[in-house]
Amino acid sequence: MRKYNASPFQLPARRPALLGAAAISLAILAGCATTQPTPAPVAAPVAATETAPGVVEPLADTSAAAASAGSLSLREDAPLRYVVKKGDTLWDIAQHFLRDPWQWPELWYTNSQVRNPHQIFPGDVLTLVSVDGQTRLVSDGPLERLSPRIREEALDASLPAIPIEAIRNFLRGPRLVTLEETKRAPYIVAFVDERLAVGANNDVYVKNLAQPIAYNYAVVRVGEPYRDPETRNLLGYEAIPTGEAELRTPDAPVGVTAVMRVTKSSREVLIADRLLPIEAESFDANFFPHAPLSQVDGRIISVFDGLSQISQYQIVALNRGSEHGVDPGTVLDILQSGRVVPDPYTRKGIALPEQYAGVLMVFKVTPKLSYGLVMNAIRPLHVLDKVAKPSPSSLR
Repeated sequence: MRKYNASPFQLPARRPALLGAAAISLAILAGCATTQPTPAPVAAPVAATETAPGVVEPLADTSAAAASAGSLSLREDAPLRYVVKKGDTLWDIAQHFLRDPWQWPELWYTNSQVRNPHQIFPGDVLTLVSVDGQTRLVSDGPLERLSPRIREEALDASLPAIPIEAIRNFLRGPRLVTLEETKRAPYIVAFVDERLAVGANNDVYVKNLAQPIAYNYAVVRVGEPYRDPETRNLLGYEAIPTGEAELRTPDAPVGVTAVMRVTKSSREVLIADRLLPIEAESFDANFFPHAPLSQVDGRIISVFDGLSQISQYQIVALNRGSEHGVDPGTVLDILQSGRVVPDPYTRKGIALPEQYAGVLMVFKVTPKLSYGLVMNAIRPLHVLDKVAKPSPSSLR
């Protein structure tokens, strides 16, 4: 493997030996000073605003890297060098190096070279190195270095932590709403044009607009109730987004049916769909995945779009939220619920043990409920499968 050239981690070259009379004089003086110990050199102080760089050495191979990776679970077939491609996410890249990709924040070497792993771009070269005996990942910058130049990138060209496209249409819903909220919410009673369903750029009649009247609303369809499968307590109702609507008759008196225009539609808008205030979009794509501080013992209670089986990059609702120590970026193992099979001799039911089935990362949280994106699934997943604090990969 090649050595670093002009690397910020390269150690300074040794100084040439002193020559001439000055060197001879120093040697004589050193020889005479036999009765006094030579004082130890004093290390130069490190500035408080900088981090002293560790001893960085290229790895010859990854066969012994796993032993020096600390708490990281490094793959035995991890490459020594990887060129970032367009469309990669930090999670994707980590899968090339780690058995548990969510540990990628620990893999990066925090220093002046890589201050923020989110500022890695397509074309950058990533290399596994040893930093103070620990395996870490550093960036060598762009692959092509023909001449000095300024890199011009779009503001959103840096790598996201997870595939944002998988949740982009979800960011404004579904929402957790109470029964009282749905009863108070305005609703569509008819379409201006006699149709069974409408999409964007169609006008609808809306009843029950209350003061103060907003000009823009989210159109939702109230779905199934969210219930905790263990306590059977009602957590709320799923409000599935169908579009957005804009008020066309702002001077209509309170209680009079108003005309609104559907400005956006993610699915068919139907009569009886409700209108809710548009949620402020407080979403940060730069997640830092982490395990919860305490044990989480929850279940998947719903899957977005009501599918029976759950696979990678699908969105699920959990019966655990901020009250249970869950926040955006929390990573949880998914455990496939054990099946009950008959004993071939006694015919009694035997509950099989739970099996590790995948991993998800939470991206939206309410006090009692949260939404997560399935990042990996090695077995079919279902509603009521358990979620828990990640266990070491060696124990799976």
